[in-house]
Amino acid sequence: MIQCSECEHCVRGPDGQTGFTCNPFSTIKEPECLIKWQLIKLDLMVRAYQATVEMYKRLAPLQEKMFRHMQKEVEEMDEADSWKYEPDDPSQSEGEDEDRPPPR
Repeated sequence: MIQCSECEHCVRGPDGQTGFTCNPFSTIKEPECLIKWQLIKLDLMVRAYQATVEMYKRLAPLQEKMFRHMQKEVEEMDEADSWKYEPDDPSQSEGEDEDRPPPR
């Protein structure tokens, strides 16, 4: 089995990082190369997911504050518009019928 460090598709960066220019559809030399390539891509996906979760953690307090503010605004709008709607309590609507004579 060929080592990745000996492969022509292995690229070393100035800071010692290893990069690969291999393409799993055309430049894979050995079956093990495909497994290694999959592990590299899986690691890349995990790092991206961890970065996303870290960003969500940073945004969580701001989102909570925004949700509380929006909820307060909606409640204030509902309270301001409450005069437009009939009361839900039937005992409150009985007082409005006092001017009408009882049905015969």
